[in-house]
Amino acid sequence: MLGRTKDVSEPAFPKGVAKPAPRALASVGVFHLDQVTRFTEAELLALHGMGPKAIGLINYAHRAQGKSLAKDK
Repeated sequence: MLGRTKDVSEPAFPKGVAKPAPRALASVGVFHLDQVTRFTEAELLALHGMGPKAIGLINYAHRAQGKSLAKDK
């Protein structure tokens, strides 16, 4: 893997989030956990590949950092 570097300091999403969820988030320009906070739970569930387990893990990680998803509009 010449010419490619990987940031090993911190994973983009919590451990246990299945691969379809980060792909779904990437489709809307989200590549790191902090970026998810601009979406509501309903908006995330509407993404193909996002399920209740992934959202639960993301919510848990956010609470540990004192953050949360956006409130319903």
